[in-house]
Amino acid sequence: MNKPLVSVIMPCYNAQAYVETAIESVFQQSYPNVELIVVDDGSSDQSYQILTRCQEKYPKLVVLKQENRGPFPARNLGLANSRGDFMAFLDADDYWAPGFIKKLLETLLDSKADLAYCGWQNIVEGGENGPAYVPPAYEKGDIFQSFLSSCPWPIHAALIRRAIVDKAEGFSLRCFSAMDYDFWIRISAITQNIVIVPEVLAFYRWHNHGQISSIKWRQVLDSWQVRKDFVSQNPQLVSHISPEKLSELVDGYVFTQAYSAFWKRDLVSAQHLFRKIFQSGIWRFKDLKYIVLSFLPNSILNRIV
Repeated sequence: MNKPLVSVIMPCYNAQAYVETAIESVFQQSYPNVELIVVDDGSSDQSYQILTRCQEKYPKLVVLKQENRGPFPARNLGLANSRGDFMAFLDADDYWAPGFIKKLLETLLDSKADLAYCGWQNIVEGGENGPAYVPPAYEKGDIFQSFLSSCPWPIHAALIRRAIVDKAEGFSLRCFSAMDYDFWIRISAITQNIVIVPEVLAFYRWHNHGQISSIKWRQVLDSWQVRKDFVSQNPQLVSHISPEKLSELVDGYVFTQAYSAFWKRDLVSAQHLFRKIFQSGIWRFKDLKYIVLSFLPNSILNRIV
């Protein structure tokens, strides 16, 4: 039986310490028919030289190069140059277990699903690794309520049919720090035919070297915008959720994150979030004290708190 081609898209920016390991994790997969398209996003380190050297070893490695525009334009460039019927995404500092593609593809095909997803683990540089995590079987519950609660899985923990990615028109370039969340929740509006592989097969390196997710307040505001846009663009998909619950899922998220940042003494994030809450007009009387504090100069706020 012919084995369908799986295209793996990998953006790479200044990842010289990790990118070769990430490439090896793709070509050491137990599933053989894989192409890897790496887009160097204007790296200033030795990443591009490492990539071109790896091409000599791996004939199914395609290397592209662009000026620094960010990981999501890089992924779109990779998508435009891919040939597979199935797509997966892996960042240059992350990696997979050897059975990732085989297990997800077999489960997807057996279930006649459009997307398969798995569990993951955060690998912390210079610290204690996060616990292995297997997400719930979203397909057995309310997918839209679950996806509005949080991003269902990281970018590298799923395998998806190319036809679905094409319908989504790839990655949107808005909400920069939440584009992976935006991608998956927009996918959920196209198909709910998903299936879980309840194993930890994807590994995310947390090293905080300029990672998008390290800028907390920006990520919160972008994730909030993703939620609001999804609800406004897909009213028929959320009509079964009560207005109170919908408000909790959408606006309640930014309140929770603002208070969490304040009590964790991440005052920069708290300031940004409470100011945005005030500007949006969704604030309540009990929030007023924190809103007033958020408009104080940072040096004064730090002394008060």
